[in-house]
Amino acid sequence: MNRIGILGSGRVATVLATRLATAGHDVTIGTRNVAGTSAKWTGPAVTFAAPPQIAREASLIINATPGDTSLERLAALREALDGKILVDVSNATRRGAEGLPAGLSYPDSSLAEHLQHALPGTRVVKTLNTMLFSVMVNPRGLTHPPTAFLSGNDEGAKATVRKLLHDLGWPPDWIEDLGDISTARGAEALILLVPHLLRGRGFAPFALTVAR
Repeated sequence: MNRIGILGSGRVATVLATRLATAGHDVTIGTRNVAGTSAKWTGPAVTFAAPPQIAREASLIINATPGDTSLERLAALREALDGKILVDVSNATRRGAEGLPAGLSYPDSSLAEHLQHALPGTRVVKTLNTMLFSVMVNPRGLTHPPTAFLSGNDEGAKATVRKLLHDLGWPPDWIEDLGDISTARGAEALILLVPHLLRGRGFAPFALTVAR
């Protein structure tokens, strides 16, 4: 798992790359603007490459691209992603007037399910999509233990992702395995709560949690 590729170069990709590189992983950020993205990078040592190269060379790939375009982007990498683990942390939504989620792009389904269907040789695991990006790498920063949900068809892939979550700071008992990839639709639907939380609480770190 030491060779990790992250598709995307926004806030989610940045915080994940920073934490994983600090934890000792060989991290490559996939971007269509390699020169521009690398010139702005101020974090720990990572490399930058075009998405097709990352899909070919990394053993584990994290999808941190915008959810409403993820399916098209990753389906184009189908051959290169064959046999790989794909960790999907994105939410596919329709945007409202304020730029906030106004509905799901795949009602009665999920982005993760569509990715698994489009990439039958790839082991898709859904996780970390039910929190603000900063919580992904700092779960202990909240006043209550958050929950990281897991959905995926392959038990071995989910075990590998559990190790990845450990390196991001997640204790084992804060991780909830929901079951196969179809369960991702429940976790993805939680994004519809976010606009209301942001209006009431502002842009502060938050996560959904299972109270025990």
